[in-house]
Amino acid sequence: MKNTYGVSVSVTLFGESHGPYIGAVLDGLAPGIKIKDDYIRKMLSARAAKSSISTARREADEYSIVSGVKDGFTTGTPLCILIPNSDTRSGDYGETQYLARPGHADYTAECKYHGFQDKNGGGHFSGRITAALTAAGAICMSALEDREIKIATHISRCAGVCDREFDDLTADFEILGNADFPVLDAAAGERMKEEINAAKNSLDSVGGILTTAVTGFPRGAGEPWFDTLEGELSHMLFSVPAVKGVEFGKGFELADMTGSAANDEPVSVNGEITHRSNNNGGIVGGISNGMPLLFSCAVKPTPSIAKKQNTVNLRTGENTEIEIKGRHDPAIVHRAAAAVSAAAAIVLCDMLARRYGTDYLSGNKD
Repeated sequence: MKNTYGVSVSVTLFGESHGPYIGAVLDGLAPGIKIKDDYIRKMLSARAAKSSISTARREADEYSIVSGVKDGFTTGTPLCILIPNSDTRSGDYGETQYLARPGHADYTAECKYHGFQDKNGGGHFSGRITAALTAAGAICMSALEDREIKIATHISRCAGVCDREFDDLTADFEILGNADFPVLDAAAGERMKEEINAAKNSLDSVGGILTTAVTGFPRGAGEPWFDTLEGELSHMLFSVPAVKGVEFGKGFELADMTGSAANDEPVSVNGEITHRSNNNGGIVGGISNGMPLLFSCAVKPTPSIAKKQNTVNLRTGENTEIEIKGRHDPAIVHRAAAAVSAAAAIVLCDMLARRYGTDYLSGNKD
């Protein structure tokens, strides 16, 4: 079972939704990176369930760092984060444990693990594991911010309701840094919440699109073929549960544009080369060009819904019906925003460490 991403800076995820702990191991971090507990808690809070638009499961996410940190700084050895699961109700899954939930990994897990997988709450496939990913990514995000590299994600669309696009990134990052619901237009956010609650009341769920911007990322990171910056980011982003599409810059819109409209023309400003547009999302030829990185992730509707659906009993092979019980999110796009930012941060730390060496993240020179 492959649960590790990264070359110079890597992350390994472990645990199950209803197990005693979930966690992550970060390896390859430079010694001397300051661990900011307030930053980690803020990121975990952004991912946490809140109000009627989220699951009723409430986890405190009181994490512990059990290795790799001494006196508030990384030691350079593997950093292990543990997060206990405290609000589990495995009994909710007793009646349906052999019924393949539509849209879930129950059937594919059965194909791969032959019934030995932990089925409760989705086991290792659960979005619960993104808490560990978010905690690990928060450490990387904090290290990047100390190098003037910043990341922010907003819901650009949910249930057909659109947020405004990124504009003034400095101001927009400030808005998102203080937002309980990750949107740039508060009125659009309220309409999204109304649609999420409407889906909940209909025993259904909705999806959305997350758009992420990264500022301050240096030129020249990434490779031209198999380790392109887009490829590495996509590799990680598709690991976030429910992400089913990733595009960079204008993405699929580029297919309907002319070359003259799509091309980002270089321009020299005060002796420094920049670009007149950013249709390619800050990456050309697999390599960063100094413009803000821009990418979007399509997040599918939460597969756990209370409506009656058709399925198959994995033990008997018989066709049957399922009504999913338990506590589930009518939308996960708002919670996934923190996980997407965190996941991107891990990739960017790895790409920078590959290019400049692991000490780049701490500022150490020898």
